[in-house]
Amino acid sequence: MRNVIVVPLVLMVAGLAAVELNAAPRPEIDAQIEALAQQCIALRRTFHQYPELSNREVETSRRIADQLRHIGIPIETGIARTGIVGDIRGGLPGPTVAVRADIDALPIEETIDVPYKSRNPGVKHACGHDSHIAIGLTVAEVLWKNRETLPGRVIMIFQPAEEGPPPGEKGGAPLMLEEGIFEKYEPEAIFALHAWPALKAGTVGVRPGPFFASSDTFSIRVEGKQSHGAQPHLGVDPIVASAQIVTALQTIDARRVDPTEPVVVSIGIIRGGTRFNVIPPLVEMEGTLRTLSPAVRDLARDSIHQIVEDTAKAVGASASVSFADSSNPPTVNDPELSEMAIASLRSTLGSENVVMAGQQMVAEDFAHFAEAIPGFYYVLGVGNPERGITANLHTAEFDIDESALTVGAKAMTNLVLDYLEAGS
Repeated sequence: MRNVIVVPLVLMVAGLAAVELNAAPRPEIDAQIEALAQQCIALRRTFHQYPELSNREVETSRRIADQLRHIGIPIETGIARTGIVGDIRGGLPGPTVAVRADIDALPIEETIDVPYKSRNPGVKHACGHDSHIAIGLTVAEVLWKNRETLPGRVIMIFQPAEEGPPPGEKGGAPLMLEEGIFEKYEPEAIFALHAWPALKAGTVGVRPGPFFASSDTFSIRVEGKQSHGAQPHLGVDPIVASAQIVTALQTIDARRVDPTEPVVVSIGIIRGGTRFNVIPPLVEMEGTLRTLSPAVRDLARDSIHQIVEDTAKAVGASASVSFADSSNPPTVNDPELSEMAIASLRSTLGSENVVMAGQQMVAEDFAHFAEAIPGFYYVLGVGNPERGITANLHTAEFDIDESALTVGAKAMTNLVLDYLEAGS
């Protein structure tokens, strides 16, 4: 049972006039969610068994659409390939708010032996998106049941390709925005949550302002001159140049950026050479850049270009850098919306179960939505050390404590209701 807390808060956000938020428990709403707990678990397990990769979520999308139709919610399908919107219009006037749930999986072979183990070889819901879908569908059903007294409109967005579209394709939040989802439905704010194994089930993590990092993928091409490995003086060694580039890139964090500003530059792939005694003509590398500040992001991108080109030139090679189009800005929680959301979560879950989370260098394409309108993104504890549920996101062993599903549904449903009632 949650603590009974009433949190008065003067709120000015998303174009709304200043209003007082009285975030109080809603036992009738919580009871409805509790009644759907087993259905929510069953939904999560079904989606977990049949994961699909980014821009290929055909069956996942069909199952979501079928469930929304079964509930009775009007939907639009085929947005950004496989995305879906459920449109819940309340019986009373009020603002419009969006809720985002991502639906894609990862190219990871599942290794845990559970009844709901992935049946699609080499693909796993290793980032918790199956739980996001199940929570989103539960939230949608409860809001729909209460639509006559709902003061406003809720747009349930089931988004594909959060993990990034395949090379050469568009997808995810940027494509949804490009196709005009916000112009059509006109939400004034947007909420999302993410499963978080570092937090225990029953808790959520929050942070106003910058929360998750930007994400840029870059490729480096280092060109030298081929020669015999025993006669390096007759060629130009791109492997030596590449080694110096990798080391020099770390000076961006150490010497070019304010030490109080987080930045990560990592090289994850190096390709070069075909034989031990041949100096190759070419080395290719791929890496990622993460920052929490647009200004630091710009500085780091410029520095990568300069360091790569000048370091290669110093040893007689040439090099170029290209950044991929599919990048994410930092995920920044709107400060005023964060105040309202944190008050709501404390009322629903109890203050002791709402913790201030640290900034993270992982990225999230929800950031594109939060650039367009005020957004609030929080993390949902799904870990349970006592049961051995501790594996990190993006791993073959990842799983969740399914009691977190009901917690997530209560948190999001009440958050939406608090927002709508505050602005109605």
